[in-house]
Amino acid sequence: MNAQQVTEEIAEIAARAEKHADASETLDALRAVQGEVFGRKSRLSEIKKSLGSAPGDVKPVLGKAIGAANKRLNSIFAHRKAELEEQAETEMLEAERVDFSLPGRRHQRGRRHPVTRVIDEFCEIFFGMGYTIAEGPEVETDFYNFGALNMPKNHPARSDYDTLYVDHGGAAVDHGVARESEVLLRTHTSPVQIRVMESLPPPLYILAPGRCFRQDTVDATHFPTFHQIEGLAVDRGLTFGDLAGTLEQFTRQFLGASAKIRLRPDFFPFTEPSAELATWWEGRWLELGGCGMVDPAVFEAVGLDPEEWQGFAFGIGVERFAMTRYGIDDIRHFYRNDLRFLEQFL
Repeated sequence: MNAQQVTEEIAEIAARAEKHADASETLDALRAVQGEVFGRKSRLSEIKKSLGSAPGDVKPVLGKAIGAANKRLNSIFAHRKAELEEQAETEMLEAERVDFSLPGRRHQRGRRHPVTRVIDEFCEIFFGMGYTIAEGPEVETDFYNFGALNMPKNHPARSDYDTLYVDHGGAAVDHGVARESEVLLRTHTSPVQIRVMESLPPPLYILAPGRCFRQDTVDATHFPTFHQIEGLAVDRGLTFGDLAGTLEQFTRQFLGASAKIRLRPDFFPFTEPSAELATWWEGRWLELGGCGMVDPAVFEAVGLDPEEWQGFAFGIGVERFAMTRYGIDDIRHFYRNDLRFLEQFL
């Protein structure tokens, strides 16, 4: 083995590898050049293998040449790899660069629905009076929607012409008594009052806002879906005067200090005595809902002693208040999802 010839060959391999490394445009191409130089079948690997059988005076010379070549090649490949990685990162950043000179896209801001606004304001007013919010299911049973509220089987509200019944194909059990299945969409939020009185001991001061459903012909003031807020107070010694004072305070906070209320005798199966609530608004009396003292039969249905506890309840239509507050003349505007209508309420 001629040491000089092999040393020159090693130098040529290193020079050729440096040239190919500098010409590599990608990391994959650079790795291919490395494989050709350092691979098991490469010429440099063959020289390394033959070093073991080389004469004693040749080994030091070849070993030194191979070590220098390895050091040089590793430096060349490491430098070129760093260059290619920096180049790739620069290209990626350029491709993903955001042009801040472009005009931005204006995001459309939402608006709170006027019905939601009124419900929130109602709740805030009654929070200040010590009431808490209570909620219940929109799909109810006959017992909670009618029976516990002292509405007999022949009451007109139970008719298919007024109530939306749900056929679920099964029998219902209320209070351990199996009954004919009568599942319906609640016609008022009064079932929430029954559920609260069943589950919590008095005294109770609750507000029950929510969506209700009735078989109504759609026109400017009627819609099959509507929202209602009902209040219930159960305590010892409550009187009709407490009810009147509560409603007067609420109305003045919502409509202004000059607002007046009128309570005119009416009839509801679940209150006795009962009254129609109206308020003086822009030169006329506006009917808002019904109210009265909780009927003893309702207390008995939920297991409360009417001799020990007294209570009053009231129900107010949210849409009617919203129409009054915002000057809306057609209830159907609330449910048409027309942005031109909703955008008016900032």
